[in-house]
Amino acid sequence: MWQTKSLICQARALERTWTTRTSLRSTNHSQMAVADLILNFWTSWFNIDHPGGNGDYERLEAIRFYYRERVCARPTAMEARTTDWVAAADTGEVVHSSLEKGFWCINKEQPYGRICSNYHVRFQCPPGTKWSPWGRWGTCSATCGGGRRIRRRTCVRSSMTVQCVGRPVEIQKCGKSPCPGTRVCTEGHPSEDCSRCVCDSHVLVGEVYSVTGVPVAGARVALANRPKIIRARTNVKGQFRLPGICSSSSTLLSIRKEKFAPADVSTSSNTTGLSWVRAKPYIVKHPEDKVRYEGGRVLLCCKATGSPTPDKYYWYHNGTLLDRKLYKYEEDLVLRSLKPEQSGEYHCKASSSAGSIKSTPALLTVIGTPACNSTPETHLVRLPMDCFQPGTGSKFYNAGRCPHNKCAGSLDFDMRCRDGAGFCCGVKSMESRTIDCGTYSLPIRAVTECGCQKCVEPTVLVRGRVVTADNNEPLRFGHIYIGRERVGTTGYQGGFTLQITPDTQRLVVNFVDPTQKFIDTPKVFIFDKRGGSIYHDVKVMRKQIPIDINAGETNTIDLGEIKGEDPIGQLVIPPNSFHKENGEIYEGTVKASVTFIDPRNITTAAAAPGDLNFVDAEGDMLPLRTYGMFSVDFRDDTNKEVLGAGAVQVLLDTQHVKMQEHIPAMKLWSLNPDTGVWEEESDFTYTQTTTGGHGRSKREERTFLIGNMEIRERRLFNLDVPENRRCYVKVRAYMSDKFLSTEQLEGVVITLINLEPKPGYSSNPRAWGRFDSVITGPNGACLPAFCDAQRPDAYTAYVTAMMGGEELEAAPSSPKMNPNIIGVSQPYLDKIDYQRSDHEDPALKKTAFRINLAKPNSNNLDETNGPIYPYQSLIACENAPVDANHFRFFRVEKDKYEYNVVPFQENDLTTWTGDYLSWWPNPQEFRACFIKVRIHGQKEVMVRSKNMGGTHRETKGKLYGIRDIRSTRDMREANTSAACVEFKCSGMLFDQAEVDRSLISILPQGNCRRISTNNLLQEYLTKHPPTAQNNESHAFTMLAPVDPLGHNYGIYTVTDQNPRVAKEIAIGRCFDGTSDGFSREMKSDSGVALTYSCPERKISRESLFQRLQTNPGQTLSQMARAMREMEGLQVQRSATQHPLTKRISTVD
Repeated sequence: MWQTKSLICQARALERTWTTRTSLRSTNHSQMAVADLILNFWTSWFNIDHPGGNGDYERLEAIRFYYRERVCARPTAMEARTTDWVAAADTGEVVHSSLEKGFWCINKEQPYGRICSNYHVRFQCPPGTKWSPWGRWGTCSATCGGGRRIRRRTCVRSSMTVQCVGRPVEIQKCGKSPCPGTRVCTEGHPSEDCSRCVCDSHVLVGEVYSVTGVPVAGARVALANRPKIIRARTNVKGQFRLPGICSSSSTLLSIRKEKFAPADVSTSSNTTGLSWVRAKPYIVKHPEDKVRYEGGRVLLCCKATGSPTPDKYYWYHNGTLLDRKLYKYEEDLVLRSLKPEQSGEYHCKASSSAGSIKSTPALLTVIGTPACNSTPETHLVRLPMDCFQPGTGSKFYNAGRCPHNKCAGSLDFDMRCRDGAGFCCGVKSMESRTIDCGTYSLPIRAVTECGCQKCVEPTVLVRGRVVTADNNEPLRFGHIYIGRERVGTTGYQGGFTLQITPDTQRLVVNFVDPTQKFIDTPKVFIFDKRGGSIYHDVKVMRKQIPIDINAGETNTIDLGEIKGEDPIGQLVIPPNSFHKENGEIYEGTVKASVTFIDPRNITTAAAAPGDLNFVDAEGDMLPLRTYGMFSVDFRDDTNKEVLGAGAVQVLLDTQHVKMQEHIPAMKLWSLNPDTGVWEEESDFTYTQTTTGGHGRSKREERTFLIGNMEIRERRLFNLDVPENRRCYVKVRAYMSDKFLSTEQLEGVVITLINLEPKPGYSSNPRAWGRFDSVITGPNGACLPAFCDAQRPDAYTAYVTAMMGGEELEAAPSSPKMNPNIIGVSQPYLDKIDYQRSDHEDPALKKTAFRINLAKPNSNNLDETNGPIYPYQSLIACENAPVDANHFRFFRVEKDKYEYNVVPFQENDLTTWTGDYLSWWPNPQEFRACFIKVRIHGQKEVMVRSKNMGGTHRETKGKLYGIRDIRSTRDMREANTSAACVEFKCSGMLFDQAEVDRSLISILPQGNCRRISTNNLLQEYLTKHPPTAQNNESHAFTMLAPVDPLGHNYGIYTVTDQNPRVAKEIAIGRCFDGTSDGFSREMKSDSGVALTYSCPERKISRESLFQRLQTNPGQTLSQMARAMREMEGLQVQRSATQHPLTKRISTVD
């Protein structure tokens, strides 16, 4: 009775209001209220905040974060008191409370300048139940013949009126082994432990093969119910003998071997066991970035493959393991009732007995309000060189753009692994504006409002060309594999195009030569998920000419390709080691081809397969430093059947390992062609041998590292060591050598090759150790590299940049190093020792630079601002401001300009906007058109194309854009150059309703006149009206052809899912003058559409009368031609209404 009175008083106390601004849930004075209070219970007191700063915030969300198990999901009441035990209602302070949000007090709301007291709170919860952990199992009721044992647990509850769900007792069977004397054997007699029947006179004979049919030697054979007791081992032929196994009953055998997945076989059905090579897990489905509103739900998916199949998955949020019991996840993670604090990075880890692998992280964004700001961002568009805005003189105009960040749109279903195109902040409305350029005006479409819309989802393509590393011979009609599936064939010139799914994170492509001239080459391709396509120049190694060896003898093959240098190692094959695919030992002549990728030859770096990474036990991908790779190809004497080899030894000469700390860590690795990841084959052991040769005057003792391997399939092998001294190098690419921050290039492939210098010669690299490639984003690229803090020249790097097959130039280092040009301040620049590839010889190419990889000293202020960052400072490298130290590349093609009335960034397809004046009308298919113009003259000439609407009712007479390009000198022919000028293709506009024949004007700038037009092009234009008038000698006007004409017309058209790739391929064909070739050297005599004569004007001091006296005929002819041209110009001035045309037509 006393307890009931106490609770009633407590209920009345809770009825009091704290202030007029505070509302609490009141408690009724009925008997029902008393019953509720009896059943409910109070939590402990919580005090997670102090009144400093803005006030005291005892938010329920934060309390649950720190004390997840102490607060129920829906509290029924709350009590708040100060730490002096004064009730909140008695303090006179303005406070707020909510059973959903908690309790808070704000300092600035308090009267008379007071600050909030320090409060603690507690909550009233409905009765709860919880099982205690299970106790230990009791003893078994029987030791044999079958028994049972029991374990118990207790229900912990806050009220006697509620019960736990489930059973308090669990029973388990035990003592399953038969009791002595009880087993009855139809054949033989029981074993000593009565677990099986034994037949002393019977011997089980079996064989163990790999899935490829090769015998597996050294496999352990045991009974499945006694796996730790080894009964037999397989011999070199994969055979084993197991005595005492009866034939009348089925016996389950367990077969185990390192690097193989375990296999269990039954003797009653088959005595031959197939063993699968154990493969580490590999992620085939990565979680994807998602955006959700607060309170919504999300599904994150992960899937891995391997042998055995991964059986455990772990999910992490910002690096913290999520509770499996709480989230109930396996492969997929489901999050419901999302809150903002659940935003962040999520990744999964898949594990099996063979190892672990981590997925790439996915970013989950939980927002309470729309993430798309309707006000456009600033986006400066560069104007033509001759456009000077009155008043400002600025060369840029703010056209605005939307940030294209993810936003939470209205999905039809929110529980898919992939949201499809998803929703992005995009253009909602645009307006036409006119830019005053002084002498003429320029139209532009500017963004006025942004909104959440469906993202533009570009098609992701991988394109490129496969050629040999020695002489660029193409891999013709080579087979292309992704995993074990053949997905394509290279062309006659070695070209290939692969379309991949947008959710692909890591793309491993294997190129196989069916003629066996080149080694199989797996490549790990990087690609730009935002924009579709990257061009790869793939190098492959030519196979070494096979040599004949005797399979019955010990054979030694050198590993080394540098003439006059000792080999890095040797391959030692014991006698009778070769076998056929069916496991039969091969005897006779073997044609052996061993191709070694020698790191001492810098040119072989581009041909190295894979990306020199391995996966550690925790599932993290880590880098390797190579000392050489080799590919082996053993065939029978007819050179047809592929042979395998077992117990092969690899010897590595330690004199080539200059870093002594690498010797004990050296391992032998093989490349998994499906995953592109290097897998450990064996460790190395020391041995000494006496050897001589290669110019040695006497025999001497040399130390080798020996590793053992088995050639089971056609794999590449690697002599590598894991390296943990790592840094990041910051590199940016620019449109020109002005290095303007607004002219950074995205989508450029930056490649860094680690070099190891010769001792004492820091400028003479000894060998390359690894390579990495990264695509530049809006803030450049950060490339991983090995570095050293003690010796600045312990590691050096060779860095190159490619964009669509075009090599970019590095910032110059001679005649002297200029920190403002290179982008790195002193004195760090001297320590790095930056040198462009032409530093010592101006005749060399300018497309690379070499640096010392000196790890920055955190105590030296000069070394804390880039361009080299410690490995743990990746975020600082990626987010570094543009004025921080960095290395620079720039495009070689100068005097090139592009202007679009509707702004569009070709390196980010998500910036595409649907508009009638868009240069590219279809975001899924980009068609690039070029016309080849030949110039006769001593100097290169700027050629402009002015592109306007021609026949469409919405665009007729309106400008699409301008293209300017300087002609390129033909190195084979004097006083001749040519230009490949882009023009706006004819075709459907963005609404796909009506064709527009674009009106194109080709205008060379200077003293030029057209002397010929391609006959086939002229005939085509005549037969496909309407025909544009061409009354001017210095310009050419046409309505662009709808058909994709070829080099015979001087027109080059390429369609691709990426605009930059389409343009690069078209330019390559235009330079070559063919419809299927590619060249970077201008061939001005092939595939020309227009020819102009652009002679230099001679400077003469003779008057008109003097010229009439000395050469009257020529002078009169020049005067007559000038008058006719002047008449034509006057007609042009009166006929045209567009001010831009008026200005161009008067240019000499």
